[in-house]
Amino acid sequence: MPTLSRPRWLRRLPHVVLCWIALALGLAGVAQMNDTYRLGFPLGVVTGAAQGVAVVLALWRPVPAWWLSLGAAVVAAAAARQHMVVDIPVDFPSPGPDWPWTMSALIAHAFVLFLLALRLPARAAIGALSVTALLTYVMQGLIGGQLYHSTGLLAVVVFAAVVLLGIALRGRREARTQLVEQASQTEEERARRTLLEERSRIARELHDVVAHHMSVISIQAQVAPHLVENPSDELKENLEGIRQNALEALTELRRVLGVLRSENPDDPYGLGAGTGAAPNSPQPTLDRLDALVENTRAAGLRVTTEITGEQLPLPPGVELSAYRIVQEALSNALRHAPGSAVRVELWHFPRGLQVRVINSRPERPAPPSPGAGHGLLGMRERAAMLGGTLVTSETSHGGFVVAAFLPRDGAATGDAPSTAPSTDVDRTGRTGDESP
Repeated sequence: MPTLSRPRWLRRLPHVVLCWIALALGLAGVAQMNDTYRLGFPLGVVTGAAQGVAVVLALWRPVPAWWLSLGAAVVAAAAARQHMVVDIPVDFPSPGPDWPWTMSALIAHAFVLFLLALRLPARAAIGALSVTALLTYVMQGLIGGQLYHSTGLLAVVVFAAVVLLGIALRGRREARTQLVEQASQTEEERARRTLLEERSRIARELHDVVAHHMSVISIQAQVAPHLVENPSDELKENLEGIRQNALEALTELRRVLGVLRSENPDDPYGLGAGTGAAPNSPQPTLDRLDALVENTRAAGLRVTTEITGEQLPLPPGVELSAYRIVQEALSNALRHAPGSAVRVELWHFPRGLQVRVINSRPERPAPPSPGAGHGLLGMRERAAMLGGTLVTSETSHGGFVVAAFLPRDGAATGDAPSTAPSTDVDRTGRTGDESP
């Protein structure tokens, strides 16, 4: 359930109220300095107004505000003491003026200490309280005056109360924040555990069902030549190809199972790029591209490759993703464009690798495919995980093109080569911009 935020005016209301209180305290302080202590201008006005300014300043800078408030109070108390010793007559009405803290200064300093205790750790608030109490004792107990109403004890009690209140409220706020953080961490851990459990369940299903059938296919392909008298070389070659593809599929399946059962959901493809993760088994790289192409040719496609640019070393994640994108694009061509001509293009740039796989229109209708349409989505996800891009499009001659750019450093740049699928392939395997 989303948290309803308070209106802006309601969030600012405490600040506005405190500013009005500060103005009232400043005016009251000026009046007390002039009327009671007869300090006049500029000392009385400055020390009285400083108390109000300190209250406002404490909203953003509590420590400077505390120094300002305490300094103004000490200066006012010292000046008032001189006035009480010299100018106040003996028959001055009892109990005399408040000293060393006037009521306006006491209230203003209490606000400052309260805001300081809310904003700073408890030891800082207690330190400020201790210094305030010590100066109060020095002014009233050691220096003293005459014919005054003592406010030292009252001030220390009030200051201690507001500091303790501020410390308690700060502790409550910190406890609430920690509780929210713990709840968030618990929710993240619960989601992570749910994800791991789901991945483990998928891994078990793959192992129990797919791995079993692939193993059976491999064994049957190995045994089949012995069940036929004088099998032809072509039959043996095709059965051996089936067996090798089944074994390769089992190897890939084991790698996928290892990724699903890993406890690193942030690296679901086992890229290990930028994460420090290392695959449990060697991942395919572009060094195996020739074997992949030969395997596809044996399945009936006319595949050519073209590599352009200086082949600089690439990060493992880029190598793996490039191989998987080419592999998926060739698989799609086998399923949807039987007998077509396919060109695999790799363009090496200083900033990364551009991959393009283009197939011509099929020579015969494609049989119904049991695929779920996740191949293109998987290729886009692989490119996006590396900060790259992938686009697909039909060509003007009825073919299909997959183009991807994989940045070397995992972040796409504005001047990266375009991945727009602008190249076509005709039935003979020539690109649209080549002469016959």
